[in-house]
Amino acid sequence: MLIYANLLLLAAFCLPIILGLHIHEYLYFHVLSPGDIRYIFTATQAKDFGGVFNFRYEQIFLVPADPPEACGELNNGVFVQDQIALVERGGCSFLSKTKVIQENGGRAVIIADNAYDNDNLYVEMIQDGTRRTADIPALFILGRDGFMIRRSLEKHGLPWAVIAIPVNVTSIPSYELMQPPWTFW
Repeated sequence: MLIYANLLLLAAFCLPIILGLHIHEYLYFHVLSPGDIRYIFTATQAKDFGGVFNFRYEQIFLVPADPPEACGELNNGVFVQDQIALVERGGCSFLSKTKVIQENGGRAVIIADNAYDNDNLYVEMIQDGTRRTADIPALFILGRDGFMIRRSLEKHGLPWAVIAIPVNVTSIPSYELMQPPWTFW
């Protein structure tokens, strides 16, 4: 019986790695700087558009888009290039936001809910009905998480956070998981 239980546990953690991330599975990233939000955050990937992370970024900038909704031309597109953009939900489709970041050379987009008090409901990001596609990964995070990241950057006068993504949380003992204190896991 113990062998069977271990095989089930192994399958639960290894299959997503072998098969890639699918909808309703989580992807994790670790904010390395600024220190007051040095937590591991949970994200979900877009259901039917966008790419996947083919390797881990040990240190990459998470750049808040300007304007935050990223529905058109970016004022800080030069800073988004070769980095990951933090975008706010609203104003246009998830795919449109992803396309804007991709056109500015971003490696991925993390879209935060615009409900700043949302600390438990993940939105399923779907294609917008157009025939457009996007090649970069598109992730969704809770509104509270996005708000806290942006607030910390503003507090410290920083133009971006430094993150590691994706993070394999199965290799981290539960007592070492640095979870945001405002979010239930």
